[in-house]
Amino acid sequence: MRYVAAYLLASLGGNTAPSAADLEKIIGSVGIEAEADKVKKIIGELKGKDLEELITEGQSKLASVPSGGAVAAGGGGAAPAAEAKEEKKEEKKPEPESESDDDMGFGLFD
Repeated sequence: MRYVAAYLLASLGGNTAPSAADLEKIIGSVGIEAEADKVKKIIGELKGKDLEELITEGQSKLASVPSGGAVAAGGGGAAPAAEAKEEKKEEKKPEPESESDDDMGFGLFD
């Protein structure tokens, strides 16, 4: 991600075709050593492409990705869970016990 960010920063600065040295300089300015293979890959993938168009495409793809908390198709995911909780609560009702059952007929100091 840092390599893509460096490429975007160079592009925003007016450099329409950032070089490996440009990206290494940007990444190095924050104290990180750039990996040459990753820099070459980013430059190869983004060279000659319109960045605004790529960002727009990416946003439309992200919009179609389901995010956490969404109810799956078929819905009703929360209702069965609530019913199960109610059943568990009903099962946990303590039965009344007599005093002799608590200590099984034996006292602590008998």
